[in-house]
Amino acid sequence: MSERSRQNNSIRSSGISRRSLLVGASAGAAMLPAVGVRRAWAADSEAVIRIGFVSPRTGNLGFFGQCDGYVLDECRKALASGWKVGDKTYRVEIIDRDSQSDPARAAQLAKGLISNEKVDLMLVTSTPEVVNPVADACEAAGVPCLSTVMPWEAWYFGRGAKPGQPSPFKWTYHFSFGGAQFSGAYISRWKMIPTNMKVGVMYPNDADGNAVRGFLPEAFTKAGFTVIDPGPFEDGTTDYSAQIALFKRERCEIINALVLPPDFATFLRQAAQQGLTKTTKIMEAAKAAGSPVEIEALGALGINVSNVAPWNPAFPYTSPVTKLTSQQMADGYEKASSKQVTMQLGSSMAVFDAGLEAVRSAGNPLDKAALAKAISTLKATTTVGVVDFNTGPMPNVIATTPLVGSQFQKATAGSKFKIAHVICEHSNDPNVPITGEQIVYNG
Repeated sequence: MSERSRQNNSIRSSGISRRSLLVGASAGAAMLPAVGVRRAWAADSEAVIRIGFVSPRTGNLGFFGQCDGYVLDECRKALASGWKVGDKTYRVEIIDRDSQSDPARAAQLAKGLISNEKVDLMLVTSTPEVVNPVADACEAAGVPCLSTVMPWEAWYFGRGAKPGQPSPFKWTYHFSFGGAQFSGAYISRWKMIPTNMKVGVMYPNDADGNAVRGFLPEAFTKAGFTVIDPGPFEDGTTDYSAQIALFKRERCEIINALVLPPDFATFLRQAAQQGLTKTTKIMEAAKAAGSPVEIEALGALGINVSNVAPWNPAFPYTSPVTKLTSQQMADGYEKASSKQVTMQLGSSMAVFDAGLEAVRSAGNPLDKAALAKAISTLKATTTVGVVDFNTGPMPNVIATTPLVGSQFQKATAGSKFKIAHVICEHSNDPNVPITGEQIVYNG
């Protein structure tokens, strides 16, 4: 197969949008970048860096990837003239895949990107159901992988690492929030509302739930809260009457749920039917309720639901890849899609920010060992803040990023959208501005 044919096939398989194909092209030669014509800086096939990207854009986790098409377009636009590493400029191909929220499919897609597309670097985002199977495939194949948006404990220990032992991972690296960021944001914000300090927790029997159960209740107890835990349950549970009855009996005024979006909707509606929401002062949802669209679908029950956010348009950081500020990215997405931006846009951009900064510092980015080493010592400012693998909880493997306490409130009259996502707490990163006050859920 000729080089031109190979490039055409790669572009078709990558799912690049027509807008992406045309970005950066002149009126007289609009299709030249689309068909992979060699430029002066890419005179041979070795001057190409192939990046795989897997995220959930459909399925029950689809809200995590709602903004990913826009992120990919902006990255491809910014990279149309290549990415400079030392004194050499490389063409960058981004080959994206939708996991459809299916762990088995995520693993299969990763293996295909490794074996068929010969990616040099894998990027992956959003929940253990997507991230862990992709990371495992990369670790087995010896391909550098960088991931984000899931508790680091669920990534590290959920993939077999043991406390007190050296990291078993050579090729896979993760930056995201963890127990300290969760508990810090929760506790700081919960103390803003007078309550009886009784917390009803909803942690399922899955990677996220089992990870946080090991540290969040202890942190809440140390801060003076009483934790009521009805125990693990399976994803997809349809009847939460037992949990609701316990929370009512114990007079829990704070609910802390880390569940899938459909499960939170089911729980919340049953909680309203059975009278729990009337006495709930803080309704906290993580993993679920991360999108204004989801909140609107809940109707009045969604107003004043709280969560912790990895990003918001008010974040004071600029993408080193696209050169766009957080607010510019949010405005650009809303203009292009006519939809309200989600808190995941910045995180998806950040994995490209960090990944390409590692490529820049690798020396030879096509040397997989050199690229993996560059990730392990990376320190870079991304859209979500500073990513530093030198000082993480597991140095040279994990870097932590902040979470801010936020709430979905009813937008003020005249607003473009019905829901406002406001930042009420910033203990993890005081550089992020406060944009609103916490409101009682049942108020």
